[in-house]
Amino acid sequence: MGNFMAESSHDSPVGKAFRAAIDEACRFVGATAPNPSVGCALLDESGHILAVAAHHRAGQLHAEALALRQCSGRGLTHRIHSAVVTLEPCNHTGRTPPCTEALLATPVKSVWIGCADPDPNVAGGGAERLKAAGRDVFRISEFADVVPDAQRIAKDCRALIAPFRMRCREGKAWITVKQAVDGRGSMIPPVGQKTFTSVASLELAHRLRRGTDAIITGTGTIRADLPGFDVRHVEDHPARRRLLMICGRSGDLPESWLEKAALRFDVMWCASVEEAPRLLAEKGALWALVEAGPSLVRAMDERELWDDWLRIEVLPEGGERVSVRERHAVSPLSLIPGIGHEPARPALSSHLVERV
Repeated sequence: MGNFMAESSHDSPVGKAFRAAIDEACRFVGATAPNPSVGCALLDESGHILAVAAHHRAGQLHAEALALRQCSGRGLTHRIHSAVVTLEPCNHTGRTPPCTEALLATPVKSVWIGCADPDPNVAGGGAERLKAAGRDVFRISEFADVVPDAQRIAKDCRALIAPFRMRCREGKAWITVKQAVDGRGSMIPPVGQKTFTSVASLELAHRLRRGTDAIITGTGTIRADLPGFDVRHVEDHPARRRLLMICGRSGDLPESWLEKAALRFDVMWCASVEEAPRLLAEKGALWALVEAGPSLVRAMDERELWDDWLRIEVLPEGGERVSVRERHAVSPLSLIPGIGHEPARPALSSHLVERV
């Protein structure tokens, strides 16, 4: 493990490298489906970070290969000692070559893994290939005694791929319900308004849109608001085209709205809400956001079709409370600023965040 262990409780090159890799991967959540978002950092023997990269989009270089390219371009390949990756490196050829072989073509001595590949067809293959080639392989979750915040890091790595794991293991997309209510518990905005939440909540909603691959809505919501479902309050991924699943009948909607929606989305219809998670996964979606009215939201709840539930409540005394209900040990919502363990940015400081 060389010089990578922390001498103090607040200093660990491995921990810093993982945090850098996670942060970089978070930038591309919502752009990589059907692949997961993955980050990689390369370190020299002293633990200095040489390169940090993340997978940008399916069919493009994986995080490890992109980080290696950065090192090569800077003339630093000979200094590579360790690789830190949020997900076990792949050991198979898909649209890109195996990352294990790319790593083995360098002087890398050790590889730190944030979480194992959840795909049952390939799980463990990357780690075993690296070990067979004489490289040291470490899993961050096993080093809580020497790497500060190791368990938090491991949990964040699992949160990054939670929707990918759901699709691999269960053949379903991860479903997040976003529900905004006023002080009376109503989801219906006042007459003449489309929302009653703050600018901070709008930014949060658009950050969620940016991070998801699909939006699920109902015909009632579309008729009432004629929503665009575009990403406005934060910068979207370039040339991103999401799925828009509409629950209901096509004859219930204005043709002009459908024509505009088809310019920005791959529109699909769903006659039975129970089929939504499976149908979305078949189309390559990992993470879907429910933005709908009371009827569809209630149906999702009654049928237990959701994986996490974000509720934004306007408080009578002012301000807002954001609460999260989770059905699993980890949630991608934990990586969203203002919701997760990272400090909220000033625009979200009016929120009170709680987990229930």
